[in-house]
Amino acid sequence: MRNRWLRIGALAGALFAINLVARAIANWIYGDDTGMQDRISLVFFGVVALVLAVVAFRWGRDRVLGVWLADMLGAVVIAGLVTVVLGPAVFGANPVGGGAGEFFAQIWLYAGFSAGGVLLGYLLAVVLGKDYRSRQLAAFAKAKLSKPRRVVRR
Repeated sequence: MRNRWLRIGALAGALFAINLVARAIANWIYGDDTGMQDRISLVFFGVVALVLAVVAFRWGRDRVLGVWLADMLGAVVIAGLVTVVLGPAVFGANPVGGGAGEFFAQIWLYAGFSAGGVLLGYLLAVVLGKDYRSRQLAAFAKAKLSKPRRVVRR
């Protein structure tokens, strides 16, 4: 159980670190250019989706869908809350300073890109036959074919 929480915490921490890097670049390099800050925000969400796709592909190979999906959901919820609430506070901004619309837009964007990344990674594993269930079915088929044929008397 300890390793499971360690995986969840490590993924949540990595996603939050990506957020901090994106916010640092947006605030320090493009402090006044809101258009560029919006582009960096979209790049951040794309990187989150890419990281989650890679993790979903990797975790989907070794574990049952329900187990790794629950781990992934826990990490995404923790990272999303920390990103939306604590991320702006780290750089001296109010999380709801832009209004409720901007606050909830960040939540929906994070949820959408996260779900898309997880779905992309898992579907890629399924298509390539690398997911846990496909590997189990392939092993079962191989075991069934390797048994000698049973002779039937009439």
